[in-house]
Amino acid sequence: MTRETVTARWFALTRVDLPAVAGERDWPVRLDHCFQRILLDNAIGRPWREAIAAPAYRNAPDEVLQAAIALGEAVLAGSADLPALNRRSLALRGKLRA
Repeated sequence: MTRETVTARWFALTRVDLPAVAGERDWPVRLDHCFQRILLDNAIGRPWREAIAAPAYRNAPDEVLQAAIALGEAVLAGSADLPALNRRSLALRGKLRA
């Protein structure tokens, strides 16, 4: 895949596909930047800003962005749990409420 193709899929996934199903799946997030945070944090294993300069879509290594996309595709397919991924992202950031 070219970087242009990867970037296009990233934006389609986080700006269109995931927000489109968020309401019916009762997810705790609805906004594109929230999906991006969750997917990138989980793909990297720490807050993405600790590893990648903003903007992430431009500065993330291909393998990181592709891993985040694969995770998002798994969320869409129902084989990954978005609320659990969100909790992990928040925990990685020290923002998980008890």
